[in-house]
Amino acid sequence: MQEGAILVVGGSGGLGQSICRRLLDDWSALILTYHSNAGAASQLRDELSKRGEVRALRADIREDEDVEAAIAGAEALGGLKGLVFTAGANILQPFVSRMSQATWDNSIDIELRGFTRLVRLALPVFRTRGGGALVSVVSFANYWFPPGDAISGVPKAAIEMLTRAVAKEEGRFGLRANSVAPGVIDAGLGRAVMEQTQPAEFWQEQKKRVPLRRYGDAEDVAEAVAFLASSRAAYVTGQTLIVDGGMSL
Repeated sequence: MQEGAILVVGGSGGLGQSICRRLLDDWSALILTYHSNAGAASQLRDELSKRGEVRALRADIREDEDVEAAIAGAEALGGLKGLVFTAGANILQPFVSRMSQATWDNSIDIELRGFTRLVRLALPVFRTRGGGALVSVVSFANYWFPPGDAISGVPKAAIEMLTRAVAKEEGRFGLRANSVAPGVIDAGLGRAVMEQTQPAEFWQEQKKRVPLRRYGDAEDVAEAVAFLASSRAAYVTGQTLIVDGGMSL
């Protein structure tokens, strides 16, 4: 088992829940945060508490106090040694020409500014603990852009860049930082996009562009996150693991 506790920001979401389930194979203590879906968070906490020490905490990552409370929760469960950022704005796929400034602001506030706040407050704790692992969940849109995905891809591109910066600057303190870039995933927001934006025939045709001839599921992403968060990736930092079935090739 990994030393200390791991904090999953956005753990109640479609990807976040699978990530939490997989992480408990490696970690005995886990804090998951949620913003509005208290029911899903409570249900997940009750399920996972049978396997380890698990807490669910409401946190608005736009507020310093909430982020500090989440970090303090991990510290109380054995010390912050792992951090996964999988929070995101609830958006679909509008074209750039159809997006209002409010839509941009909401996505950037929750994702990019939320992540910068999390990094700023977590780094001193990681240094005190002698390092750990940071994993950000970003997007394969930086490598193969699907039209309409700018609202998700733009802030995640910045998150990926900041993750690399952390890897470069904080490695001397024992902190590893990596990203996981999911492709088309049939879970969470990805499933909502498929159900609400195009007919089923469109997505069946798109699937033919994936070398593995299937869309990913939440467990595919969770496995990649778990690897990068664990000591199995002890000499891996500053990297992005693209989990897209080869679609970006």
